[in-house]
Amino acid sequence: MSQQKTVLRALAGETLPTPPIWMMRQAGRYLSEYKATRAQAGDFLSLCYNPELAAEVTLQPIRRFGFDAAILFADILLVPQALGSDLWFVTGEGPRLSTITTADEVKALKPVTAIHDTLSPIYETVKILARELPSETTLIGFAGAPWTVATYMIAGQGTPDQGPAHAFKDANREAFEALLDRITEATIEYLSEQIKAGAEVVKLFDSWAGSLQGADFEAYAVKPAARIVAALKERHPETPIIAFPRGAGERYTGLHKAIGADCIALDDGVSAEWAAKHVQPDGCVQGNLKSSHMVTGGDALISETRRIVEAFKNGPHIFNLGHGITPDADPENVQLMIDTVRTA
Repeated sequence: MSQQKTVLRALAGETLPTPPIWMMRQAGRYLSEYKATRAQAGDFLSLCYNPELAAEVTLQPIRRFGFDAAILFADILLVPQALGSDLWFVTGEGPRLSTITTADEVKALKPVTAIHDTLSPIYETVKILARELPSETTLIGFAGAPWTVATYMIAGQGTPDQGPAHAFKDANREAFEALLDRITEATIEYLSEQIKAGAEVVKLFDSWAGSLQGADFEAYAVKPAARIVAALKERHPETPIIAFPRGAGERYTGLHKAIGADCIALDDGVSAEWAAKHVQPDGCVQGNLKSSHMVTGGDALISETRRIVEAFKNGPHIFNLGHGITPDADPENVQLMIDTVRTA
């Protein structure tokens, strides 16, 4: 049955007449039902750690839109919390973490073997979803890539240019690399447990990969991702892996092979036509409609959606946005996008 799932077929390299569709952040604040469940949970972290409610919000966009994949509802910063960082969310501003700015603070993090004490509710959510999702829907697990997770751990919050992480990296490379190693090892264990619990695909989100320049991109975006993929492929050879080094630009070329991923997810900073020529020959690509079209809709949404489907029609493609859907998106535009893809 599983090999009939369109997402798995695309990830295996099959060119399909209609690309499968899902959306980053498809369970989220643009949906009234999500807001109601989040209110029931009390706050964002309580929602993440409540398996029944986290499964419910994961299922909501599947019920409403019939996406071809569901992505586990969680957050990339649960791994730092599991390693011992303090984590909280400020309403309207986003996440806050206790900062890592010295070698001693890196050493004081919990061992990787301790992360499951914190993360076990996430695995329970995956188990619920594996039971409750429609038989045709693929279940995607995920984690943040080491560089992106490290940027939050060092700065204590999101920053426009990841400046604190770059400063720590340049001032104390040994401590920075020790932090990256700890996150990398934790991510391998975290994703492996998600797969054991029922995730059929896992995705690695490197949201801030684009801020790494020169040799640092290879050292801190590509190599940690390749290490995670290699370890997971050794343990779970049948599980496809999607890598999303957002902002890679022309460096997307060759990343299937460099990382070992089955699929490279593309942001909207590269055109579908360019990616079809330079990235898709190496395997499945995912993307890459601008998220703003989910707000504005109309003819531009239809024409851009058709253009992307047309550009990628000669190879394996999973239709998605170039970044997560935003809270101000209109659900009717999501339906319009889906209808356009499926009738293109």
